[in-house]
This record gives sequence, structure tokens and C-alpha cells, in this order.
Amino acid sequence: MQNVDFKCELRDPQLARIALKKLGAQHVHTVEQIDTYYRVPDGRLKKRESKGEPIEYIFYHRINRPQPKLSHFTIYTEEQVKHRFGTRPLPVWMVVHKTREIYLLRGTHVHIDNVQDLGHFLEVDALVGPNQHVGRCHRIIGKIRELLGPALGEPIATGYADLIQQDKDNAA
Repeated sequence: MQNVDFKCELRDPQLARIALKKLGAQHVHTVEQIDTYYRVPDGRLKKRESKGEPIEYIFYHRINRPQPKLSHFTIYTEEQVKHRFGTRPLPVWMVVHKTREIYLLRGTHVHIDNVQDLGHFLEVDALVGPNQHVGRCHRIIGKIRELLGPALGEPIATGYADLIQQDKDNAA
């Protein structure tokens, strides 16, 4: 599967919530998530744990850049991960704890994330499909960025695990 995603700092979460409501976004739910990232030879693999939901393993490829980017991903069960990556425990790289508010806006997921030790971020994921090509996903994300502009901070080129690693490296 593919999606186009965009992540940025969120300067004013409350303003973002108000703007999303005015745009007609539906608040789906708020969830505590633990993402455990593993070291794999190619791409990225994370285990996502959310209370009340099945554990997912998400394997993906994505370039690091601050603009909206295309991501190729596959969601695996634990059994499928063992088949794909072997039965030995994978080496853990990073664990990320966050509270995620999930909104749905015209078929696009908008997340307000409060990431432990990092702060607030906005993430927008537009799924690529037969009725929504990559160009349309980019336009949707651009429109959401424009409408939420006053609440947003700087675009983020990497994932949360990378940001935490950068903080650790800078502190050393």
C-alpha cells in the first residue's frame, strides 16, 4: 500500500482542534500508542501497540524530507513478521510513546500527536488508491496545511524515532 504523509511541529494544538472542527473533520478517537522500532537491513519496521486494538507491525520505506512524501508500507501480524524477518528477536532501536488524537477529514487522517519527550506534532496521511492518486493526495495535504497554517510550526523531515535519536546524540 502507499500513502502520502506530512509531519510538522504543532505550535497550538487547541487552535488546530478548533480549525479541524470548523473544516468538518470528525474526531474518531484518542489513543495511547507505543511504537517499538527495530533495526532491519532495509526500510523500517515498527510494532504499534494501542490499548484495545490488535498489535500491528508496520514495515515501510520513505525518504526523509520535510515536504509531503510518498511512503510504501505493509501491515503485518506477528506471525507474518516472523515469517518475513525470522523467529529470532529483532534488535530494538527505539521506543516512542505518544498520545494520538485521530481525525478524519474527507477520507484523510489528521493526527494531533503529543510525543513523550518531544512535544506536539501534526501528521497528515492521505491513502493512495484507485480514486485518489498521488497528485490528489499532495493537493489534499497542501489544502489542510494552508487551512491549519496559524497553528503549525516547522515541517519535520524524519520520524519521531529519528527526532528522539537526534536529541540523544545532541545530549551526548
